[in-house]
Amino acid sequence: MGGRPDQPGSADGGEEHLLGIGAAAERAGVSQRALRYYQQLGLLTPCSCTPGGLRRYSEDDLERVARIRQLQQLLGLNLDEIAVMLRGEDRLGEIRVAYQHEGTSAAERQALVRESLELQQQLRATVEAKRQGIEGFLTDLDARISKTRAFLDQVTEAS
Repeated sequence: MGGRPDQPGSADGGEEHLLGIGAAAERAGVSQRALRYYQQLGLLTPCSCTPGGLRRYSEDDLERVARIRQLQQLLGLNLDEIAVMLRGEDRLGEIRVAYQHEGTSAAERQALVRESLELQQQLRATVEAKRQGIEGFLTDLDARISKTRAFLDQVTEAS
């Protein structure tokens, strides 16, 4: 997908700087165990391994970890939901590449755009469900705050 100059096999033949699991974990702000777990779940695939089986991580891999963390922390998605989101985002990337390919017909492009729209709607529905859950939680907290304020007013008046 698009040859950046820093990717192996790119036009200038330059090698991308790859990190071992310890350095990658440190840069990503996660534990080595988390990286292994993300790989076990299929959320992350290190770009390469040494002949001895040591994982090597690229900048793209670190960006993927950052996306996983963002989906966990910002949206509160669990790892199963994150897997669905990442698969959808990966497919959207594949659709972009297929759409831009010179051999893609007008009918194929139209089908790709339809698929893209459907995927985006599914991803939005996942986020919307989380938003509604958060709104419900906030509504409950607001009700508790109101009750506590009323109770405080009663206690203050009685003193």
